[in-house]
Amino acid sequence: MTRAEAADLPDDGAPRVPDRLRRRASRQLSQLTTRSDRLINEGLARVDARKWHYAVLAALQDHGPGSQAELSRRTGIHRSDMVGVLNELAERHLVERAPDPADQRRNIITVNTRGRHHLRRLDQVLDELHDELLAPLDPAEREQFMGLLTRLLDHQEGTA
Repeated sequence: MTRAEAADLPDDGAPRVPDRLRRRASRQLSQLTTRSDRLINEGLARVDARKWHYAVLAALQDHGPGSQAELSRRTGIHRSDMVGVLNELAERHLVERAPDPADQRRNIITVNTRGRHHLRRLDQVLDELHDELLAPLDPAEREQFMGLLTRLLDHQEGTA
């Protein structure tokens, strides 16, 4: 438990967060994001992976080969960070780089067989972690929750 989490609990263990904060969607989403990030990061670390590895492998598997810039747009990973992620994935022999026939100055990144197997393993790990994160919700509530989150994000991305 972090100091911030401990500060939310008085000696008797009951929450001391003011109700007006607990009623704010922004605060609740922020708190859930913090806990979700920790759960996912720790879970992926146990299999020697990171969220960015998963994002890049999933983008390559779902949308096909792409340049570093394309992968940055697909995943939301900053272009300067993408270099490091691709280096890690290449060192692990999960992706292949080849010169772009249309522009020899850039490389096209492709997920290989080993990378596809690794992605399937990460899918399993993330399924288990998401089950843990969403444990209090039944299947219908999980589907509704994901639908609402998607709708909120789609709306925010449309106005950003």
